[in-house]
Amino acid sequence: MFLVGLTGGIATGKSTVARMLRDLGCAVLDADQIARDIVEPGQPAYRDIVADFGTGILKPDGTLNREKLADIIFSDPEKRHHLNSVTHKRIQLRMLKSVAMHLFCGYRFIVLDIPLLFEASRLLPLLEETTVVSCSSDCQINRLLKRNNYTLEEAQLRIESQMPLEEKVSLATNVVDNSGTLEETKDQVIRLFEKWQNSSANLKFWGILFIWVVSAGLSVVLLLYLLNFRY
Repeated sequence: MFLVGLTGGIATGKSTVARMLRDLGCAVLDADQIARDIVEPGQPAYRDIVADFGTGILKPDGTLNREKLADIIFSDPEKRHHLNSVTHKRIQLRMLKSVAMHLFCGYRFIVLDIPLLFEASRLLPLLEETTVVSCSSDCQINRLLKRNNYTLEEAQLRIESQMPLEEKVSLATNVVDNSGTLEETKDQVIRLFEKWQNSSANLKFWGILFIWVVSAGLSVVLLLYLLNFRY
């Protein structure tokens, strides 16, 4: 078993690629969904966020108004960094627990869908490969304008608040270009899926695990022998 990181920029189509991978039978762990779960009323992260940002970010039913919170942090890098410090450790811990559960289900690989994979994820050293979903800048802006009804200035502000897409592409093992049609994107996703299915990294993972278990076992045997010899 091995881990693959999936990321992208705002409106590049990362969620579309993640959905395609699920349709192919992949285990995809969604950091965004986990982020929503950990800020439900009553959760520790929820209490921390309300204490830091005030009750003005709550809806009438007491849940977080994610749009209002997003408006605050996108225009204030310091507050954005603080929010990330509240949520990221909790997200990654819950994601690791989910990885452990999937490990025993026999998956050859698990895809970790993490928006801030390169910016803030401590899981990066555990990944065998990283994949960035990219698109042209014009395509990215047009999608934001259409999907979120942003002004051009608002769309550019949100794009500029993230790590440049070109930098993410330069760091990635694989790139999915989502500037074209859905069929063109799907073809790229299928090729990646087949690559991971046939990867020897699965064997490498279990080989490392086997060596670790054998080494640990030999250490215990040696310790027992020395104790027996001593007494």
